[in-house]
Amino acid sequence: MSLLQKYYRIDEAAGVSVHIYPDGQTLFQLVTIVASGNKLDIDKKVVDIDSIKKIKDQLAPKSAIALNLSGKGILQKQIEKTENIDQANFNKVLPNGNFNDFYVQNFISGQFSFVSIIRKADADKLINQFSESGLNVLMLSLGPFPADHVIPQLNIYEGNLTFNGHVVKRNEKGDWINYQYSEKAVSPFPIKIESETIHEKLLISYAAAFQLVLTNQIDPVCANAEYLEDALQKKLAINKLKVQGFIVLIVLFVLLLANFIALSWLNSSNTALTNQASLYAQSTSTLQQLNEQVQKKEGLLHTLGWEDGINKSALIDQICSLLPEEIKLTEIAVDPVDQAGSRAEKSMVFRSRKIKITGVSDKIIPVNEWIARVKTRAWVKNVGLESYTYDNELNTGRFLVTINY
Repeated sequence: MSLLQKYYRIDEAAGVSVHIYPDGQTLFQLVTIVASGNKLDIDKKVVDIDSIKKIKDQLAPKSAIALNLSGKGILQKQIEKTENIDQANFNKVLPNGNFNDFYVQNFISGQFSFVSIIRKADADKLINQFSESGLNVLMLSLGPFPADHVIPQLNIYEGNLTFNGHVVKRNEKGDWINYQYSEKAVSPFPIKIESETIHEKLLISYAAAFQLVLTNQIDPVCANAEYLEDALQKKLAINKLKVQGFIVLIVLFVLLLANFIALSWLNSSNTALTNQASLYAQSTSTLQQLNEQVQKKEGLLHTLGWEDGINKSALIDQICSLLPEEIKLTEIAVDPVDQAGSRAEKSMVFRSRKIKITGVSDKIIPVNEWIARVKTRAWVKNVGLESYTYDNELNTGRFLVTINY
C-alpha cells in the first residue's frame, strides 16, 4: 500500500502566515500548492493581505489551510534539546506558566530545542475566524521554523538564512544554532524555490503549505493543537477511503468484464454446438415438411386476418374518440381489398395491418388536427392523408386517410 500513500495526501493546500504587530494589527501572506504525482506546483502567491475576507476571495470554499503565526503573543525560547515539552519541564520556557493554557511547538535541531508557545485563547480566536469564513484550518505552526523543511529547495549556499525579519544561524551540518527576529532584516538576494522566484514574505507560507501536503512523508513542525490534528487525520482518512473505494470499484469492474467475456464466449460456443447438433439430428425431408406446415398455417392465419389477435374494433373506437366535431366519417375499412394485388393474383387480396378511412370536412385543418392526434397512439406506425378534394355539389371536402398499425 506504500505505492498508494501519495494518493492519500491532501492534493491542494494553502499556507497562510499571519504576523501580529504590537498594536494588534494583522497582516497575511498567502501561498497555495497543488500536488500532482511527484510534482508540487505553486498556484497562487499573494502578499500583504489585510483581512481574512480577502483571503477567502482567493480560495475555494473549505480549502485546507496550514496556518502560521508570528509576532505579538508568541513566545519563543531556545533551550537544550528536549524531546517532549510537558508540565514538568514547561517552566524552562515560561516559569510558573500553566502548560494546559498554551499551544506548544517544539522544533528540535541539533543540540537545541526551539520552543514556541501561544495562548490557546488567542490562537483559537483567529482559527475560528477562518472557520467562520468557510476555510478549514488543519495545521497550526509558530514562527519561522517550518522553513527548515524547504531550505534544501532554496538557492542558499551558506549556513545563515535571512528573510523578512527572520535571522537564522546554522552550522555546517545545517542545524539551527541561533534565531533572532529583526524587523529590518531582509534577504541580501532574491530567494528562489528551485528555479521559481518567491517573495521572502511568502517563504513561511510556502513552508506551511508544503508540510501540510507532505504531512505523511515528513515530520511537520507544528503546535500541539489536538483538535486540528484530529481534523487533519479525519481528512486524510476520507482521502484514503476514497482511493481504496476507487480501487475496489476498478477491481470489481475488471472481474465483471472478465466474467462477461468468458460467459459470452461460452454462450457462443454453446449456441454453435446446439445448432450443429440440431442440423445433424434432422433430415432434409423433415425440415421441408416442417417448413411447408408452417407456411400453410401462416397463410391460413393471414387469410383469416388473425394478425396476432389485435382487437380491431378497439382500434376503431380509439380513432373515432379522437375525431373533431367538424369531421364526419363515411367509411372505415380494416384490411381493405388490394385491387391491384387481386387482379394480379386473380383472387381476393387484402392489405394487412391497414385501415382505410373516408369522410367529409369543410376544411382540411380539422383533418390535419385529427391525424396529429391519431399519431400519438402507440400502436400507430404511420398515418397518411392520401387525398382531399372539394365537392362543389355537396359544398364540402372529401378526404381519404390511411393508417398503418
